[in-house]
Amino acid sequence: MNTAAPCLIPGTFPHSFVFETGQDLACYAAQRVAEVIRRCNSEGRDAVLGLPTGSTPVDTYTELIHLHQDEGLDFSRVVTFNLDEYFGLAGTKVQSYRYWMRANFFDHVNVPESNINIPDGLTPADQVEEHCREYEAKIAQLGGLDICLLGIGRNGHVGFNEPFSIRDSRTRLCTLDPVTRRAAASDFFGEDNVPRRAITMGLGTILEAKQILLLALGAHKSAIIRETTEGPVTDRVPASFLQEHSEAAVLVDSAAAQDLTGYSTPWLLGNVEWNDYLIKRAVLWLSAETGKALLKLDENDFRQHNLHQLLRHHGPAPELAHRVFRWMISTIEYHPAGNDEQKRVICFSPHPDDDVISMGGTLIRLVDDQHEVHIAYMTSGNIAVFDHDARRVADLVTEYNRLFNIDQQRSHEVEQSVSTDLSKEPAADADQEAANIDAILKIKGLIRWSEAKAGAVAVGCDEQNLHFLDLPFYRTGTVAKRPIGPEDVKIIRDLIGKLQPHQIYVAGDLSDPHGTHRVCADAIFRAVDEIRESGSEIPEVLLYRGAWQEYETHEIEIAVPLSPNDLERKRKAIFMHESQKDEARFPGSDPREFWERAEDRNRGTADRFNQIGLPEYFGLEAFVRWNGEML
Repeated sequence: MNTAAPCLIPGTFPHSFVFETGQDLACYAAQRVAEVIRRCNSEGRDAVLGLPTGSTPVDTYTELIHLHQDEGLDFSRVVTFNLDEYFGLAGTKVQSYRYWMRANFFDHVNVPESNINIPDGLTPADQVEEHCREYEAKIAQLGGLDICLLGIGRNGHVGFNEPFSIRDSRTRLCTLDPVTRRAAASDFFGEDNVPRRAITMGLGTILEAKQILLLALGAHKSAIIRETTEGPVTDRVPASFLQEHSEAAVLVDSAAAQDLTGYSTPWLLGNVEWNDYLIKRAVLWLSAETGKALLKLDENDFRQHNLHQLLRHHGPAPELAHRVFRWMISTIEYHPAGNDEQKRVICFSPHPDDDVISMGGTLIRLVDDQHEVHIAYMTSGNIAVFDHDARRVADLVTEYNRLFNIDQQRSHEVEQSVSTDLSKEPAADADQEAANIDAILKIKGLIRWSEAKAGAVAVGCDEQNLHFLDLPFYRTGTVAKRPIGPEDVKIIRDLIGKLQPHQIYVAGDLSDPHGTHRVCADAIFRAVDEIRESGSEIPEVLLYRGAWQEYETHEIEIAVPLSPNDLERKRKAIFMHESQKDEARFPGSDPREFWERAEDRNRGTADRFNQIGLPEYFGLEAFVRWNGEML
């Protein structure tokens, strides 16, 4: 397992290490855990692990599974303690952490069943205190945790130790913070279904672990990572207590590190080795700090903002400002696929609406430039449709069939099946329940299929160029998805091989809170790598961001200008996704509708370009080029 070396970020404690990709982070974390297991076993004792759940540690568990299956890492002398479990939730429910850990880790390694410890969410209320004492006693009997992996919530919780938890707290029943419940809403098909309480390992128990690794991925974790490592130690941010632990480390990807002073503005902490990337970043930062356009910056601005070294080695100020200005003006591209000859382009859309939300204006431009534009919808997106929308369509079909005397019995069966609520307890008849859920998901998939077609046509695409891939990893009927497999990659590779595109667009961000963008991007990159390894030419790969986050100004490599008419057409295309209009089922923490997020982002990107002194544009859609690395 080859791992790129992490970069230590100065000025942070516990020490923070940034990795270029999430995969690099996972490999490093897995190796650290493996080292602990091997060392403890060599000492003739069990290794005791504290383990989290959630999307962040998935890849770390995958790497540990690979170490077990491919390199013989032995888990037979490992004892595990999970950090938490929802109270009142059976371990057989897919949302339970007991179920999650088995599906993502325990079913694939040789940890003895008797060595797996997870709080029991169905413990009777009058027995919870005793259950928690026994959990603590077992940890203490084994000498405490040898290593503890942690995730982190946006409010700074670790485990379910919410803000203002007691520093020396032990395993206990706790009440979940509204921020935590909102973040978990997608797993439970709505915030109202999220349990209000959970059993969690206490901060005192976690902080007694011999080693601690806190993992964080994505831009949505950047603010809390800065508070954790650079802010004061406070119970308002429980993760900040890690500053008091001598063997704690924070592992982050570049997106989660973006607010750390030593990563985003290293020149404020001392000398740096300047390169083009850092020069661009520093000068754009200076423009924002001073409120001046690039070409108005002077030497005093550089000196007053701790950029003496940059000025001394790469100045004078006007030359630096002009250099960055030329770089930024070169990103403006009215014709992202050129306009001298027709080219084939594929936009890969993880969900059925990502294409028009994220790059609807660029699709309009590509069509207007007479390119052959294809859109590949990678998943059905069916779980994001409300049950009442499915019922409305079922009613319509039933009434249509009644009017035209078409198989009324089957229509009645479909209508009955849609009365099932996916968020409630399953029916006693498992086969009937499966049939009901399958019927619901097919109707919901049909709704999103029709909306995707309407949205694509609204930006000018031909229906014959729309491809509904329905990748297997997504077909679970729940928010939890299977890992990407060879079948997923083959479907993508076959499409690329068939169309031979000159250019492809990929949702390449880690900010999607449900992780589908990241998973889909990984599948595309694997397919492209296989094509490259076969000796075939690969297309240009451009990355766009989803509805949740835009690229930073210094990251943008291509910016496509949008006119007021372009934005209006884009808005109409987004409106075609009626099931996501007004209120989306999984909106994330942003209360704005998707069309509002898209327009605010496009206008905001243009404003940033305007503020640094570039020509004033109404809106911009931004892209970066894929560097060949996995996310």
